[in-house]
Amino acid sequence: MEITETLKTLRDLPIGGRLLVRTKTDWRTAAISRFYEEKATLIVCSPSGRTYRLHRNLELEIVFDGKIAILKTDTEENWRENFSRYDVRW
Repeated sequence: MEITETLKTLRDLPIGGRLLVRTKTDWRTAAISRFYEEKATLIVCSPSGRTYRLHRNLELEIVFDGKIAILKTDTEENWRENFSRYDVRW
């Protein structure tokens, strides 16, 4: 995975900011919906068309692949190879 820069933490992105997150099975898109004192709430899109919430620490690093914000993980997996496919009816 070619990451161009590491600049920010989750705290630095605005509410409504979009990013990619790693779930148990694949990579999915998410949006920041709320900040608490130590955590942020992310709204994650699922392939079935529904959404769910995740809570993540505000100090987690955000890396950028070009202009795409990615929540940093311990794995060296390329997000393009395992990106979730959404319901094609929409």
